Amino acid sequence: MEIYPESGTTMLDEDECWRLLATAEVGRLAVAVGDAPEIFPVNFVVDNRTVLFRTAEGTKLAALTVAIGRRVAFEIDGYDATTGEAWSVVVHGMAEMLDRLNDVYAAQELPLFPWEATPKPVFVRIRPRAVTGRRFVATRGPRED
Repeated sequence: MEIYPESGTTMLDEDECWRLLATAEVGRLAVAVGDAPEIFPVNFVVDNRTVLFRTAEGTKLAALTVAIGRRVAFEIDGYDATTGEAWSVVVHGMAEMLDRLNDVYAAQELPLFPWEATPKPVFVRIRPRAVTGRRFVATRGPRED
C-alpha cells in the first residue's frame, strides 16, 4: 500500500480492491460505442476475482459484442460518512459473454438479480488485467439537499 502524504491518498493493494468490490452492488461499465466512450450502470457480483453482471438486448450488449476480446473498464466508488474517507476501485480487463452451459448454470447460482423487471438473460464476465484503487479523506461531506 503506497501512501502519498501530500495529498492524503493511499493506493490500495489488489486484495483490498477485491474486498471493496465484494461490498458493492452497483458499478459502472465503460466501453467504446463506435468512436465514443459510454458508461453503463450495472449491478454485479464478484466471482473468483472476476466481475460478473447480467444484461439484455440493447446498446450495452451491442457494445460488448464488439468489445469482446477488447478492453473494458469497470469502476466503483464508496464513501464512509463516519471516517470521512472515500475510495475508488477500477478494474481494467476483457469482457466475455458466458456461452458454455456449465458457466451459465454456475452464474445462475450466484446472488445476481436484475433490478429492472426486464429479463437479463446474458451473463458477462470481466477478466481483470489490472485492478487498482485509492482511498483518501474527502474534503467535505456529502451534499445535503
